[in-house]
Amino acid sequence: MLPEPAVMNGRRSFPLEEAEELMKLCEPGIIDKTRYLVRSGKHVFEVDEFYGENEGLVVAEIELESEEESFVKPDFIGKEVTGDVRYYNSQLMKKPYKTW
Repeated sequence: MLPEPAVMNGRRSFPLEEAEELMKLCEPGIIDKTRYLVRSGKHVFEVDEFYGENEGLVVAEIELESEEESFVKPDFIGKEVTGDVRYYNSQLMKKPYKTW
């Protein structure tokens, strides 16, 4: 018997059969990007550099305990886009960055 999948940072591994079923729920298409982990102070930003139809788009994300939590903002960070649905992967499939 296999052990339970490990849960790390909200992510976990799945048995192949379960993963195949979950993939059926996904919208078609592929988002082509490279993710970089960038430390800034005590936090780590996940920085996604997009390619293909989303070439030129770079998005940085940070996980905070609350909206009031302070963090060191790196110089490369631009405008705040939290809540702007255009930046969601599902929306980038439907209306790529290059069409904005």
